[in-house]
Amino acid sequence: MSAPLRGTQSLVGQMGWVFAHPSLTALEVLWRWLFGVPFLFVCWMQSQKILIVLPPDSTGLTTLDPQNPWVAVVQLGNVWTLYQPHVAAVLHWLLPAAAVAWVVVSGLGRGLLLKHMEPTLRFRPFSMIVLQAAWLALFLFTCFCWLRSMQWVADATITPAAEPDLIGYSMGVIFLSLGFFTAWALLSWALSIAPLIMLLENRPPLSALGQSLHLGKPMTAKLVEINLVMGIVKLALIVLAMVLSAAPLPFSDQLGPDALHVVWAAAILFFLVASDYFHVVRLKGFVEFWKMFRRGEPAS
Repeated sequence: MSAPLRGTQSLVGQMGWVFAHPSLTALEVLWRWLFGVPFLFVCWMQSQKILIVLPPDSTGLTTLDPQNPWVAVVQLGNVWTLYQPHVAAVLHWLLPAAAVAWVVVSGLGRGLLLKHMEPTLRFRPFSMIVLQAAWLALFLFTCFCWLRSMQWVADATITPAAEPDLIGYSMGVIFLSLGFFTAWALLSWALSIAPLIMLLENRPPLSALGQSLHLGKPMTAKLVEINLVMGIVKLALIVLAMVLSAAPLPFSDQLGPDALHVVWAAAILFFLVASDYFHVVRLKGFVEFWKMFRRGEPAS
């Protein structure tokens, strides 16, 4: 008898299938950039307005000491105190607007992607938007908790009354960051599989969200495994992009700044496209596991 198939053993086949269907990755890239490019443009425009009100020369932003991290941190804190009210005023309206735009664009884009991946599925844009909003809410809550934990570590290890505990601070940041990364991988799969359950089993959004938590141990174990592996793949892509960005630095005098900018832009582009490709691979893996474990399951 053959050994049970592990979740990650099928990923190579899914990677090949997605690579042979580049239109799927193109759709994923399209909807993400359809949101990302205007969002970054708005951020750039708003930052330029803030810099006009508070020029970098007047705030000390151009006089940071890169040779002394302790001095630079204090200087940066003073600079941030000046910019913080202006940034907060922009974020007060930009974050809600960006969240609504992302939910709508991602719901439509992901719905089209799944329809293209499985032509028999119905296109249900409103239901997809609802589930994407739930995913975004969990993501923002996780980011908020992570930021609060970073603040707690800083308050506990860096105090004015004693010498800063750099080792304790570094350990806290590393372990808490890895902990939140693992927690996100263990929790987010349910919201990632919910749109597929909704479309494949023709369920309402809330029913699909509830059913995603009751898929049975064999299927759940494989979904969690794939989600963890895809998270590790994203970390590997970040490291690879950083290596590609740093590779030409020893030759910066010969290449010049323009060449370095091209290399950095290429590294960022590589990371974004590769990340979108693996998002599609994960969705394809989820679909195949549904066919393996739940094909023919009636909606309840």
